[in-house]
Amino acid sequence: PILIRMKSDILPLLEASASGSLADKTIEWDSRASLCVVMAAGGYPGSYEKGLEIKGLKKAAKVKDAVVFHAGTTLKSDKVVSSGGRVLGVTALGKTVSEAQSRAYEATNCIDWQDAYYRRDIGHRAIAREKNTNE
Repeated sequence: PILIRMKSDILPLLEASASGSLADKTIEWDSRASLCVVMAAGGYPGSYEKGLEIKGLKKAAKVKDAVVFHAGTTLKSDKVVSSGGRVLGVTALGKTVSEAQSRAYEATNCIDWQDAYYRRDIGHRAIAREKNTNE
């Protein structure tokens, strides 16, 4: 959720951090809400199968203001396959937390692999606070 909000180029910031000159840099942020749905391997955090082909990534990439961050993936024969327990972070921006949630789940619903798992309640507390604030 933090990286998707960063409008500044991250490479100069990393270089400045390594050289000790980060205090001289300014970071520009997107003011919109962000939300991340972690897609995990079935069985995680216990035992889980690796090497399962992940489908739907191109379709998910077309969802407005959504980005799929890879964590537990690898390429095998030109296919993206699972290689860890926390496989993908499907992250989205929106004017509100509710809109960010909707986009994140829209992208998440495009992605599939055997025994993929994700929570369907991410953001519910923030959305409830958002609704109370707007009433």
